[in-house]
Amino acid sequence: MATKQNTVTVDRISAESTFGIDWAEEVRELAHQRNAVILAHNYQLPEIQDVAHHVGDSLGLSRIAAATDADEVIFCGVHFMAETAKILSPDKRVFIPDANAGCSLADTINADQLREWKAEHPGAIVVSYVNTTAEVKALTDVCCTSSNAADVVRSIDPNREILFLPDQFLGAHVRRVTGRDNIHVWLGECHVHADISPRDLVDTVRANEGAELFVHPECGCTTTALWMAESGEIPGETTQILSTGGMLEAAKKTTSERVLVATEIGMLHQLRKANPATEFMPVNPQAACPYMQMITPEKLLDCLRYGRDEVFVDEEIAAVARSAVERMIPIGNPGGGE
Repeated sequence: MATKQNTVTVDRISAESTFGIDWAEEVRELAHQRNAVILAHNYQLPEIQDVAHHVGDSLGLSRIAAATDADEVIFCGVHFMAETAKILSPDKRVFIPDANAGCSLADTINADQLREWKAEHPGAIVVSYVNTTAEVKALTDVCCTSSNAADVVRSIDPNREILFLPDQFLGAHVRRVTGRDNIHVWLGECHVHADISPRDLVDTVRANEGAELFVHPECGCTTTALWMAESGEIPGETTQILSTGGMLEAAKKTTSERVLVATEIGMLHQLRKANPATEFMPVNPQAACPYMQMITPEKLLDCLRYGRDEVFVDEEIAAVARSAVERMIPIGNPGGGE
């Protein structure tokens, strides 16, 4: 069973595993035996997405995990996502098929760095994107997703300073749409989204006149997209800054022949399934997250067979982090996730 990633598509795995039985059938049977629910992030390999019980953004999947009556959660994503599932499902066993699947964005700030930043701005409110570790969430006043980040900021006393972390592009977007100038933004980034550059956007948009444009606010090209829309170079009504969940909802509704998508290319699989009549094209075909691709069909099978890579979060840290996550849920629309 081998997967081969190219710039746009992912080849299908062989229908037969080395054990002579259908891989997907074995995965589902093992999950049934363990009373496990398989969750897959939108950026996972198509094979993983197709075998999962639920596909979505990390917060949405974590909330599904908390609501399910499964004993175990198999989280196919990156490590902070499995941590969030454990935080919201403390009584369930949570596994990730490869514990080394990290996140370049979450790694841009740790608990010690946040403590130092808070000490520099006493009294400031800490707003953390859910793409952070449990330890960072535990030092946070309220979490946010890309869908409700602006609403979370608007809910805070306008006279209070805000420390927004860790993504500088999402932070800049929130500062822009809220008009607040007392937001300090941590200079972190997802290296995959940051590499979807203004040049990528300009070249792709100009080569596909009339196409709609979906841009994730973590992308390095977000400001350029808004500038092109405001200047009239591309129609403002067909340019949208969206979370992954927002992209999926917009994909279901669009009647356009072609939509350009600025985010990690694993998202294209769900968009194409949601609307086969529309062509979804990546702004940067190379935007594949190596950490997401660490979760392979072989590792998922091994995780189910042997219970490998269980995720643990210190109970005291989890309790405080849970409060920060729960505070954001009534605000705006956090369900659209990251």
